[in-house]
Amino acid sequence: MTESQIIRILLADDHPVVRFGLSTIIGTQADMTVIGQAATGLEAVRMFKEHLPDVTLMDLRMPGLGGAEAIQVIRKDHPGSRFIVVTTYHGDEDIYKALAAGARGYLLKGMSHFELLEAIRRVHAGSQYLPESVRQSLASRPPSSELSARELQILTLVIRGQSNKEIANALGITEGTVKWHMNIILSRLGVEDRTQAAVSALQRGIVEI
Repeated sequence: MTESQIIRILLADDHPVVRFGLSTIIGTQADMTVIGQAATGLEAVRMFKEHLPDVTLMDLRMPGLGGAEAIQVIRKDHPGSRFIVVTTYHGDEDIYKALAAGARGYLLKGMSHFELLEAIRRVHAGSQYLPESVRQSLASRPPSSELSARELQILTLVIRGQSNKEIANALGITEGTVKWHMNIILSRLGVEDRTQAAVSALQRGIVEI
């Protein structure tokens, strides 16, 4: 096997033990090699530009710049770059954000090493790799459920336990405006009250805290 046939892989995850595990699995394969390891999204962006890997395994949530955001930054200059998100989060909004950013694969950290290697080879070959459980979660995403920036702000403050009055004061808007936005949020998330909205937002990956 020539050097040009070997799949060059960048790992990006803030947990050293995860990077070690992924690197160990990849190291058993004659057609793959790890060319770099990043602990943050910003480091992943820098190392990608330095090494130009064939495939990048990207954690979804890291300190500072998250995985989806890092993919977007990299793809601005390298639109053909190939990413597989490797994460513990399986909410439909998490998956949607990752694919919208440009990821071609989405794996959960409970996967088998066979699935990991298959995903790397398929994505490197130009295909997409989404396990059935990920496809089902994505299919459950309600239509027209995207929230505006203001609605996301309000929902984040709701999750932090703030009242409508406290949210209004924090954002410099009226309490009536907060209530109006809350009605839209409840409708788009398909829930009946603030508590259900908070639970749904966290489970689906709409808001991170």
